[in-house]
Amino acid sequence: MKKKQLFTGVASLALVAGLAACGGDDDASNGADTGNNDENESDTNGEEDSEYSSAEASYVIEAGIGLNNQHPQYEGLLRFKELVEEGTDGDVYVETYHSSQLGDDRQMMEALQLGSQEVTIPSTAPVTNFVEEYAILDFPFLFPNEEVAMDVLNGEMGDELLASLEDQEMVGLAWWENGYRDLTNSVQPVATADDFQGLTLRTMENEVHLAAFSELGANPTPMAFGELFTAMQQGTVDGQENPLATIYLEGYYEVQDHYSNTNHVYSPFVFLMSKQFYDGLPEDYQQLVRDAAQEAGEFQIEENRNQNEELLDALVEEGVEYTEVTDEARQEMADIVQPVNDRFAQEMDQDFVDRFYDAIENSEYNPEQ
Repeated sequence: MKKKQLFTGVASLALVAGLAACGGDDDASNGADTGNNDENESDTNGEEDSEYSSAEASYVIEAGIGLNNQHPQYEGLLRFKELVEEGTDGDVYVETYHSSQLGDDRQMMEALQLGSQEVTIPSTAPVTNFVEEYAILDFPFLFPNEEVAMDVLNGEMGDELLASLEDQEMVGLAWWENGYRDLTNSVQPVATADDFQGLTLRTMENEVHLAAFSELGANPTPMAFGELFTAMQQGTVDGQENPLATIYLEGYYEVQDHYSNTNHVYSPFVFLMSKQFYDGLPEDYQQLVRDAAQEAGEFQIEENRNQNEELLDALVEEGVEYTEVTDEARQEMADIVQPVNDRFAQEMDQDFVDRFYDAIENSEYNPEQ
């Protein structure tokens, strides 16, 4: 296998005017964590405002996510609903569910396989349970910036990953964005690799993440996302890692004192549809849902990056101390966890790994180009 030094860099945040008030979030068992704030629960039971009716539709899509109804992911899901219903004049109706109302990410993916649910949009970490090649997206410091990540995912390698889902009775329609995962804790600022020593950090149940944090000297503790807030509140864990939108919108500032932009893993969302349902749609509707998933994803990505700009300021205003990690410190972290990436890469198809690294290296958005 060709070895390539993985890249580092601060995630560039797109500046977009017109941010809606802070509300929206996701990531957990999916690599994005599920929302659990009671105040974010909806009583709509999937029935968002719409001029159309499920009773009059030929096809009904139950679409569920793990994050709450304030997260940009849910805003994207509402855009998908709008595009699909308008595009079919209500013949396809979309019911939207947030905050794990239909189950956690893996449960919802299994429901897609069975045909008992039509859409979910998990982070890619739990998808590894179904297609092992998705594990490469968990490699720390894989992408130098968000633009390279989306360039690769929207290219040949991303298409290959989406196509691999059909053998698992799921259809991958588009890539959305969860974002760079960052660190919070209640013990000390984390500015360098040495600052990880001894910290007990909640992670997803993901072998790559567990191994990487162990290599950095932390004590990674896998835990269900729904248990995380209480665990931090009670001191069971010192901290956690998630994208900024999840950190703020889940209210972690109430139980965490320090935030560091470690940018250690870039987490995409993948828009999934049940293959049984997709195959039962007319061809023009199949193309319509593909186009809608892509267009709604572009909207979601823009909203996600815009909110990150605003939410960092909001997090600091809540009293959380912000520590900016330098490129040099991030590179040191990347060097330390490189053996972890190499070890897991050796367990994967070598041709796939080499082509994926090549796609990153050759991206027009790669600053080393």
